[in-house]
Amino acid sequence: MVEEGLTLEYTPTWVVASVCTVIVAISLVAERLLHYTGKYLKKKNQKPLFQALQKIKEELMLLGFISLLLAVFQSRIEKLCISENLAKEWLPCKLTDASSASTTTHFQTLFTSFFPGRLLAEATTTSTDYCAEMGGKVPVLSPTALHHLHIFIFVLAVVHVTFCALTILFGGVKIRLWKHWEDSISKKENDPEEVLKTNFTQVQDHDFIRNRFLGIGKDSALSGWVHSFFKQFYGSVTKTDYLTMRLGFIMTHCRGNPQFNFHKYMIRTLEADFRKVVGISWYLWLFVVIFLVLNVSGRHAYFWISFIPFILLLAVGTKLEHVIIQLAHEVAEKHVAIAGDLVVQPSDNHFWFHRPRIVLLLIHFILFQNSFELAFFFWIWVQYGFDSCMMGEIGYIIPRLVIGAFIQFVCSYSTLPLYVIVTQMGSSYKKAIFEEHIQEGLVGWARKAKKNKGLRKASNGSTTTTTTTTPGSTTHASSQMNPKETTPMAIQMSEASAMEEGNAGEIVAATLNDGHS
Repeated sequence: MVEEGLTLEYTPTWVVASVCTVIVAISLVAERLLHYTGKYLKKKNQKPLFQALQKIKEELMLLGFISLLLAVFQSRIEKLCISENLAKEWLPCKLTDASSASTTTHFQTLFTSFFPGRLLAEATTTSTDYCAEMGGKVPVLSPTALHHLHIFIFVLAVVHVTFCALTILFGGVKIRLWKHWEDSISKKENDPEEVLKTNFTQVQDHDFIRNRFLGIGKDSALSGWVHSFFKQFYGSVTKTDYLTMRLGFIMTHCRGNPQFNFHKYMIRTLEADFRKVVGISWYLWLFVVIFLVLNVSGRHAYFWISFIPFILLLAVGTKLEHVIIQLAHEVAEKHVAIAGDLVVQPSDNHFWFHRPRIVLLLIHFILFQNSFELAFFFWIWVQYGFDSCMMGEIGYIIPRLVIGAFIQFVCSYSTLPLYVIVTQMGSSYKKAIFEEHIQEGLVGWARKAKKNKGLRKASNGSTTTTTTTTPGSTTHASSQMNPKETTPMAIQMSEASAMEEGNAGEIVAATLNDGHS
């Protein structure tokens, strides 16, 4: 039996104090950095980004809790025993591979040089002896394997948050390049001559129709999908596309405000969606568990699974481009000439299952799965070495890295900007259509209206009960209460769904109606 290390009883006090000082100092620096970052975002009125930062804090807290569980229950996990034959099944590496031991020792030293000390207790032979006494069994998970699993979970979360931030950052840079298109529209709308001019648009001669309308029939439907597939790689959104979709959104959801800043609305939407993308949901952790089960020697599961985000990315980009083609077809098939500008009609019917939000879920999964692939690669490289049996053959490694880089680039450069603008072509708008102070005011007003309605109902019920012997007075009381109870929009806006989706015109109308009442 290997002799265990010294306990704190026989460790110099200055050593214990020094180690605690370093750990606490690093923790406080990280906590203060996150704190001041949050204060800066609040100062700049970047509430969506502040909420994303809070989401990152939640992920860090989850990692800390996982670390705590692994440390506290390590001794119990070590004493979970299984038969030796069962322990030899479904292995990532064959037992005959002798190279793993040397490479593991070398790179274990390299990795621990960056992470001083052990996150979990040092491996001992106590668990092996304990299971051997149980009838020739072996531990279900050795302390070393538990330590490596702990490191992998940490690396996965850090890589996912980093890659999501990079995707949003680079995608946001491209979206901000569209700002000069928005500025050009504002100048045109502020020009009196342009406003008073009456235009008649020949639909077939419009740039949007010429670039997106491919004819009628089965052949055009097939060519439309093929065109959409290749269009996502070059000029995914042109100026004509932007101007047409912007006008369609404004005429559908905020007709009374033709100078609505569509570009700022998209930026607010992107920031709000970032908070949802940066998190790791339960179904993503479930995917990690399934992958770890399938990572058996000889199957190259890590290679084949890398095609899942690749295929999904191409499918999402193709679908978003095809939505633009559908918008063009609707107008071109119904009109020859239009008085005024060309206006498309947003509709949820263009999206999968009539739900534009499904696209965000798919992008979330794509980013996480790609992060998982690259995190797994770098973790094996650092922990076990490039020649490890878990790494696989070079013919599987290179395509995997190429696919990962391709996904990261295309998602940032094409898919994310496409998602931000095309998903606005649904039947509903997002709550980011209002600026933050307006959102808070509307929610507060809605809650107050709902509370007042409840009080009026209670008051009306008590009045009816006490005046049942005088029908005339009861009728009079009811007639006074009915006009003030017509605030259905206020009640709906107190719910989260009413702020997520709806019609801007209805909200404004309901606000004016309530004020009139």
